[in-house]
Amino acid sequence: MRDDEMSVGPGRMPGTARQAGIKLLWIGIWLAFMSAPVKDLADGNHTPWATALGVLGLLVFVGAYLVLVFRHTSKALDVFRVRAFLVFLGALAVLLSLTFGTRWLVLFVYVSVSVGATLPLRTARWLIPAVTALLVGVGATLENPREIITALVFPALLGGFAMTGVRQLVRTTVELREARATVAQLAANEERLRLARDLHDLLGHSLSLITLKSELAGRMLPDRPELAAAQVADIEQVSRQALVDVRSAVTGYRRPTLPGELAGARTALAAAGVTADVPAEVPDGLPEEAEEVLAWGLREAVTNVVRHSGARRCTVTLAPRQTLDGRVLELTVADDGRGASGNGPGNGLTGITERLAAVHGTLSTRPTHQRSGKGFTMVLSVPFESGLVSPE
Repeated sequence: MRDDEMSVGPGRMPGTARQAGIKLLWIGIWLAFMSAPVKDLADGNHTPWATALGVLGLLVFVGAYLVLVFRHTSKALDVFRVRAFLVFLGALAVLLSLTFGTRWLVLFVYVSVSVGATLPLRTARWLIPAVTALLVGVGATLENPREIITALVFPALLGGFAMTGVRQLVRTTVELREARATVAQLAANEERLRLARDLHDLLGHSLSLITLKSELAGRMLPDRPELAAAQVADIEQVSRQALVDVRSAVTGYRRPTLPGELAGARTALAAAGVTADVPAEVPDGLPEEAEEVLAWGLREAVTNVVRHSGARRCTVTLAPRQTLDGRVLELTVADDGRGASGNGPGNGLTGITERLAAVHGTLSTRPTHQRSGKGFTMVLSVPFESGLVSPE
């Protein structure tokens, strides 16, 4: 079972039936406090008709409570519906408590929790005490209310105000998710603008020169074909150089960098629910070819951890080491997952091995825990003759 199937964040609609069930279980587990009215009905203290109506009323109350809290903590309802639900729950709590007795006063605790979970703090901070006061007022009209009222006042206040904190957490999470999406969009827009500027700088002069020489060659062609041919040759040379410049620029955009992949690894592992230990330092003076190979290897390793390992923790280290063949830089990615599949190296590892061979590097793999055979560790090594510095 994957981690993304097991969890759904606050403020987010469940994407699968499994996620919906888990979230409903998290909300419904607090219904254990409904044991008092359930026991009252089970003890046979009421007539069959009254018991049937009590069961129906309790089911309606629980259903309305679950719909309100489950739906609102996934995607906020409009204010009118929230208020209608709260008024209905409050009225039903009053009716059932007055009809069946003090054991049913616990329903006011759920009304208070619903208020804290769905209303802004400026409203909830006075409405929660008001619901608690209503609990005391209704309880005062019943027989032997003192012990039950004393036992319920604190849970009603604590539960209501605790849910205001949960509501604020949901709101903050939603805003943070939206802010991340905005930052990602702004970064993409900035990258597009940078690409446009670079292409303009690369091609603007070349295309202008090609246009001028084409016009000049056209005017020379009837009377001085030899000069026109020279202009055409210049056009070919400028065009070839422009093509080289564009290819070089595109290669630079496509080439992965080690700092970028380290940041991407940290984000990908966190999103998958894997506890990540990723270094904040990057190599200084590492050749571009070797850095690119390590970046590709890190991307492949993290992808395997996220998709296939089932790991809870992943550690990435980047450190120089002295060997008999000279100084090398080792990139190690170790997880505590289920380990290698036993089907031999896949296409990803084969590709990384071929890339490493081009820069005289090596790849080795082993279980993270030698005794149990659990986990998977990948070590990429490339020649290196420099130190480490913190990124700017």
